[in-house]
Amino acid sequence: MTAERRLEHAAPWTEVTTTAADWDAADPALLTTMYGQLLLVRAFEEYVLDLAGAGLVHGPAHSSIGQEGGAVGSVLALTGADTVNGSHRGHHQFLAKALGHLEPKGLDPRAEVSADVRTTLLRTLAEICGLDRGFGHGRGGSMHLRWPEAGALGTNAIVGGGVPFAAGSAWAHRQAGTDAVAVTYFGDGAVNIGSTLETFNLAAAWRLPLCFFVENNRYAVATSVEEATGEPRLSARGPGFGIASWRTDGMDPLAVHLTTRAAVAELRAGRGPVLIEADVYRYFHQNGAFPGSAFGYRTKEEERSWRERDPIALVARHLERRGLFTPRQLTECAERAAALMAGLGDELLEPVPGGRAGERRVRPAEWPDPAFVDVGVRGDLTEFDGARYAEADTFTGALAETKFVDAVATVMARRMEADPSVVVLGEDVHRLKGGTNGATRGLKEAFPDRVWGTPICENAFTGTAGGIALDGRFRPVVEFMYADFLWVAADQLFNQIGKVRHLYGGTAAVPLVVRSKVATGTGYGAQHSMDPAGVFATAPGWRVAAPSTPFDYVGLMNSALRCQDPVVVLEHVDLYGTSGPAPVDDWDYCVPVGRAAVRRAGARLTVLSYLAMTDRVLRAVAATGVDAEVVDLRWLDRASVDWDTIGASVRKTGAVLVAEQGAAGTSYGGWLADEIQRRFFDWLDHPVERLTGKEASPAISKVLERAAIAGESDVAAKLTEMAGY
Repeated sequence: MTAERRLEHAAPWTEVTTTAADWDAADPALLTTMYGQLLLVRAFEEYVLDLAGAGLVHGPAHSSIGQEGGAVGSVLALTGADTVNGSHRGHHQFLAKALGHLEPKGLDPRAEVSADVRTTLLRTLAEICGLDRGFGHGRGGSMHLRWPEAGALGTNAIVGGGVPFAAGSAWAHRQAGTDAVAVTYFGDGAVNIGSTLETFNLAAAWRLPLCFFVENNRYAVATSVEEATGEPRLSARGPGFGIASWRTDGMDPLAVHLTTRAAVAELRAGRGPVLIEADVYRYFHQNGAFPGSAFGYRTKEEERSWRERDPIALVARHLERRGLFTPRQLTECAERAAALMAGLGDELLEPVPGGRAGERRVRPAEWPDPAFVDVGVRGDLTEFDGARYAEADTFTGALAETKFVDAVATVMARRMEADPSVVVLGEDVHRLKGGTNGATRGLKEAFPDRVWGTPICENAFTGTAGGIALDGRFRPVVEFMYADFLWVAADQLFNQIGKVRHLYGGTAAVPLVVRSKVATGTGYGAQHSMDPAGVFATAPGWRVAAPSTPFDYVGLMNSALRCQDPVVVLEHVDLYGTSGPAPVDDWDYCVPVGRAAVRRAGARLTVLSYLAMTDRVLRAVAATGVDAEVVDLRWLDRASVDWDTIGASVRKTGAVLVAEQGAAGTSYGGWLADEIQRRFFDWLDHPVERLTGKEASPAISKVLERAAIAGESDVAAKLTEMAGY
């Protein structure tokens, strides 16, 4: 007979409920502040629904009415140094953190709110209405609320998308030597999302001071939690990752507060992440002012039973029972909060001229200027004021033949030595003598607390790096072992990191560098061989650097690490083993953002290329004898393309070839050719020509791989063809 032994989780899993003794022992100032915050949040949300019903909120109005107890109870256990982020349904969390920041000594609902509280409520309301005085100048609306000064890192419209960013904030708190913690709020839908689960694992492995706060409101839009998972007690997820977990009644703000206080004590003690599940209930549908029963997925009886447990009513009963408030005072406090919101609305709205009685519109002066539409997609590069630039042909320092991959490792070591904020993350970057190609060689030994080998979790470690960058105290460099793996983290790269500066009003610097290996031609097949330039170059927010020589790699990486925008630095594996001139001891120069390099002057036609294809083009030009001007683009994103150099060459030659190795479908040259033809049509003698690989991704077979990618012979054939025009 086999022997069986019941296994238990090492991490505890606890349920917390309050008793009358807890309510009797609660500090009157705590209960008073709790009631004041609950009333303001509820009045705010009810007013937002009124505006939405009148057509004055463009887009969704994800009400948190009914869920206020979870936010208020938990945030009151935090300090001003702690940080929070949340999901699309995050007004209550944002306001609770903002109110705690503005009134750290407490909030008495019997008194008029301060001017600062009034201004914050007004700015939040304006943001939800899409107005200029909002925190993001109206860009974020209801789902994207950020006020970093208050420790509110930003709410997020992608389910589970903001969870890894909170891990970055927690990492930065600990790395900076503080005892501050981070809390990430999300719902029953997000608890099953890959980025959330990956972050559970990463946070546990790294013992981050991060609280995962699950607001289990029982429905992801209209799908119940019982339909979505085999274990509807969502806090059960935590112990499986080694995370201490609690479950509590989210309709009881004091229970949430006591639970969070215990959980935060664990975080501050350095025992790793925690998870809290608070059972709450949204009174209305996913969006708008109708209850879920109106859509048939909930019953009126269910809704009634949850409303009878209303968190505001619960706190009010205990305030009255303990003699802290009279019934009249409780009523007056609620009326005061509602009147405050109505008054704030009057500042933003006005009667519609000639309209019906009571019909209102947004005051025209409150709208953002349409000219603001693209401002802040990227920064203005003022961080490069005073930068020292250099080019290989004018460099005055000593140069020596250097392997490309050695330049990669050396410049990173130099930057980490000079700038203690630079940190490195990625799979195996701390092992194998510098990762799979030696690009991080020696870094772990030299900077043991700043080089972090990650689990295989592209969403989690990329989003963590995004959170670190937004924190501002550190500058993360993330390595992707292969470019194809970037798409595993596509949400974090494109929906989160790439959009975050613009999304929150154009002011949020994102000093983050992604290093990615382009392995075309290595025999690793379709899922390890792509060139991502074409996708990154058309995605908003990113800058794209593509070095083809060791000297340029040094300058481009220095620029990437100075830039306040996210930069992806592409490294072609074919270049790692090549050699070229690189500095002997001066590793601090920059290559200007937006500056291409003319590798060969010519008059017959212009060839534009980048990465390893540049050298193939030069060899093909030499072999064919075609008098081509070869331009190495170096910077590939829309904002950084060197139109001056391209334009000067086009005016001289009248013919353009864009040459790249990668597949036709994700080609970088597609948009570039279109842009050249629109900008320089009058100087072109015929349409821009393109050379790419085939539609198919490279295969494992050496023969099929060579057929799938463009090489020197393909360039030579195209040059010969174009020379005959």
